[in-house]
Amino acid sequence: MDVTKIAGGALAGQIWRIAALVLLTILLAGGGAGGALWWSAAAARDKALADLRAEQGVTAELRAGVDAQNRAIVMWHEQAKAAEARGATARQAAEVSGRRYEQALAQLAGARPTTCVEAMPYVNKMLESVR
Repeated sequence: MDVTKIAGGALAGQIWRIAALVLLTILLAGGGAGGALWWSAAAARDKALADLRAEQGVTAELRAGVDAQNRAIVMWHEQAKAAEARGATARQAAEVSGRRYEQALAQLAGARPTTCVEAMPYVNKMLESVR
């Protein structure tokens, strides 16, 4: 027998083991890297979810602030409308009082009292007319 044939046959019988070890090493390295990437992606996802919850809290606070401002604006608008209605009523009342005062003055236009005693009936009449 030839030594090279024996050595070649021995090597040929061992090549599958070497190939299996190389393949196992590659699979372990790839699996480890894949697991590390998977873990990294999960950590990034968890951080993103935590950031999202924090931002949702901030958004809820801002939304509550905007709602409070909107309620205040609506309340101010209603108060302004009520004040405008009160102002219109007061203007109408002042107009009516002004007309009564002008009518009372017109009734007393010809009066020329010279003393308090002579003026008191006119003053009383004017006050009753304005009332």
